[in-house]
Amino acid sequence: MKHQLCKRWLVGLTISVTMSLPLLATAAASRAFVPMGAADSVSVIDLESRQVTSTMTGAVNAHGSALTPDGAYLVVGSMSAHEGQEPVSRPEGVTEDEHAAHHGSGAATVSDDSNTGLLYVMDTATNAIARKLEVPGPVHHALVTSDGRYAVSTHPMSGGISIVDLNSGKLVKIVATGPAPNYMVEMDDGQTLLISNSGNGTISEVDTEHWFVKRNLRVGGGPEHMVLAPDNKRLYINDAASGQVLVLELSGGTVAATYEVGEAPHGIGLSNDGQILYATSTGSNRVVRIELASGARHSAPLTPAPYHLTVSSHDGQLLVTSRAESKLWVLDPESLEIIDEIPLEGIGHQISLEVN
Repeated sequence: MKHQLCKRWLVGLTISVTMSLPLLATAAASRAFVPMGAADSVSVIDLESRQVTSTMTGAVNAHGSALTPDGAYLVVGSMSAHEGQEPVSRPEGVTEDEHAAHHGSGAATVSDDSNTGLLYVMDTATNAIARKLEVPGPVHHALVTSDGRYAVSTHPMSGGISIVDLNSGKLVKIVATGPAPNYMVEMDDGQTLLISNSGNGTISEVDTEHWFVKRNLRVGGGPEHMVLAPDNKRLYINDAASGQVLVLELSGGTVAATYEVGEAPHGIGLSNDGQILYATSTGSNRVVRIELASGARHSAPLTPAPYHLTVSSHDGQLLVTSRAESKLWVLDPESLEIIDEIPLEGIGHQISLEVN
C-alpha cells in the first residue's frame, strides 16, 4: 500500500513538473497561500477579488510555507513537535552513530517527539494533503529550491536546517547553521541559500550542491526575516534586537547601512523593481516605506500588530497579516493606505504567492 502511494506521488509530481509552458500560462489567476497557525489550516486568497476562496485543512500549527516552482504543490511546515510515525532516513554523509546521537536512540528512528517535525505537501488544485514528510524538529520557515527538487526548513530548536528531496520524500541532509535559525532566501544562481541565525547575529551562506556552510557573516543583533535585492548584491534583514533593517553587502560581508523601522520589526519586502523597501513594526503598530535611492522614509499606523509582509507580483500591493487579529490587510504601495481588509480563520504566517 505504501509503495503504491509513493508511486502515485512520484507520477503526480513528474506530471506537474513536465507540464507544458502554455498550460502553465493559463493557470489560475494569482493567489496567496497563508498558513493559519493554531487554526491548523491554510487560507487561499484570490488576489483579484481579494477574498478567501478556499481552505486547505489538516496542517497542524501551520507556519512556514513555500510553493513548488510550477505552483502544483504547497509545502507547509508545522511549528509543533510530532510523534514519529516512520523511521527518518539517515542523511547522506552522516554516519549511523552521528544519526543515532542526533535522534537520541541507537536506531535511525525518532523516538522523542520533541525531535520530530512535519512538512505537509499540499495539492494546490484539490487542497488535499498529498504527503507528509518527517523532519528533525518543529519548522519555523520553509523554502523550495528553484529547481523544485528540495524542501528546506529552519529548525530553531536544533540550530540548523533540514533538506528533504521532494522526489523521494527522504531527508538527505541536516546542516548546522547557528542558534535559532529563522528565515531563508535563495540566490538567483540556485547554488546558495542565505540563512538568518537570530541566536548569534549571523547569516550563513549554504552551498546547495554539497549542502555545507560556505561562510558565516556577522551582522549582530537578532536577524530574522530577509529579502534579497534583485541584483543579488545586497541582503535586507529585519533586526528584532535594534528595531532596524540592516543592509548587508554580500561581496564584502559588511553591513553597509541601517534603516529605522520600530519596535519588534518582522515582515520585510521589496517593490517589484527593487527600489522601495517595506517593513512592519509589530511592536510600534506601523508599516514603513523607504526609498532606497534617496533614503526617504514614510510610515503609517497599522493596528494591531502588523506581522508578515509580502509584495504582490500581480500589482505591487502589500499583503500584511496581523499578529493579534485574524485578518490580512491589502495596502497601497505608495501611500500605505488600507485598500482592503480580508478576514482570516487564524493568525497569518509565511505568505506564499502564486506567480503567473
